[in-house]
Amino acid sequence: MHVPDGFIDAPTSVATGAVAAAAVAVSLRGARRELDERTAPLAGLVAAFIFAVQMLNFPVAAGTSGHLLGGALAAILVGPYTGVLCVSVVLLMQGILFADGGLTALGVNITCMAIVTTVVAYGVFRGLVKVLPRARRSVTVASFVAALLSVPAAALAFTLLYAVGGTTDVAIGKVATAMIGVHVLIGIGEATITALTVGAVIAVRPDLVYGARGLRQKLKLRVNGELVDVPATEPAAPVAARSSHRKVWAIGLVTSFVLAGFVSFYASADPDGLEKVAADKGIDKKTEEHATADSPLADYGVKDVADARLSGGLAGVIGVGVTVVAGSTMFWAVRRRRTEDASPTAVDVENV
Repeated sequence: MHVPDGFIDAPTSVATGAVAAAAVAVSLRGARRELDERTAPLAGLVAAFIFAVQMLNFPVAAGTSGHLLGGALAAILVGPYTGVLCVSVVLLMQGILFADGGLTALGVNITCMAIVTTVVAYGVFRGLVKVLPRARRSVTVASFVAALLSVPAAALAFTLLYAVGGTTDVAIGKVATAMIGVHVLIGIGEATITALTVGAVIAVRPDLVYGARGLRQKLKLRVNGELVDVPATEPAAPVAARSSHRKVWAIGLVTSFVLAGFVSFYASADPDGLEKVAADKGIDKKTEEHATADSPLADYGVKDVADARLSGGLAGVIGVGVTVVAGSTMFWAVRRRRTEDASPTAVDVENV
């Protein structure tokens, strides 16, 4: 769903760029509250994993494919503010290094793919978790529904932006019908990937899932006829916890490398939902050449490497590596800023 340069006019692109910049600034402040000893190391990995899975286009209809957007997954794993930053890092890496998503359209892409998906998904997720039974399975179910709804929401956001600043004269009703229709199908794939990933992490380390915090009911004891909370048990040994955390991180990074470097070769080559709608409805008539079209990694291939499998695999591995380094560096800096500020810990109103 990466919007290229030329789809949206300059004034609308500038306006969405301002919205995206403001959202990132707000997210940087909000992420200070979310990034702790559990989420900070995980956040960079989440960005790298989203990059890798976005290379795995899956077929959704005749001649059309889709891929993960990642807003729901990031928000549930590491928090909504940090989630916006994760997807924004991915979009920035893709736009600069791989000529995927226009640079003048970066604000549009961040608005639709990072902000809208994260806000919608996390809002739906929190609402469902509050009414569903307090169990890990409820988190997985809520993740599925939240991710499913986030994708057509992003498609609707693009449609509204196109109605305001589209560069071609196309009936907006036709664009809306086509965009939302195909992205509902893509949403099913997004929901499946999100639920499976969240479920896998919960099964191993539920404490690493931001959206699963507070699930456990406090045990009660009856003392003198009144129910009181059982005193909290001692936390797990720090060394054991760090070892388990590193294992999860290592497995996630290796999985990302394998997906981007090997599995991506077997991804669908059909155009994604936006590309298909753009071609069918004629909204791509004024598409501009990407500013980094001559990048050595443009179109997810390494320049001068003739073998397509090797070229794509190397590009994927490089992309995962660059994204995890860029993301981890940023989140480490945000986490360090929180530590330096030494502000009182805010009451966590997000807990179930």
